[in-house]
Amino acid sequence: MPPKINLQKCDGCRAEKEPLCEQICPGNLMTLKDGKAFCRSNRDCWDCMSCTKICPQAAIETRLPYQLGYYPAKLIPRMGTNSMMWTCSDINGKTERFVVKTRNS
Repeated sequence: MPPKINLQKCDGCRAEKEPLCEQICPGNLMTLKDGKAFCRSNRDCWDCMSCTKICPQAAIETRLPYQLGYYPAKLIPRMGTNSMMWTCSDINGKTERFVVKTRNS
């Protein structure tokens, strides 16, 4: 499933020379269109969630395949310095958060 871009949140990484989603995408699929993030080939997206994790505005969301969650289920990662918080919303609107350490301290 290709990433979903919230155009109201996306600022095109104005503070960066090149948008972070474009820098990190292993398939070279992310770019800017009219100053906003854009996936140039939805069918080629690997669902790696790299763009979703790195977006400082939380403007990119990865859609779950219907086999895993059905609409409107969501899985949203949020990177921290030493951890990642995953927010999981199921089809009934129940939300749970999980924090996973990303570095040993």
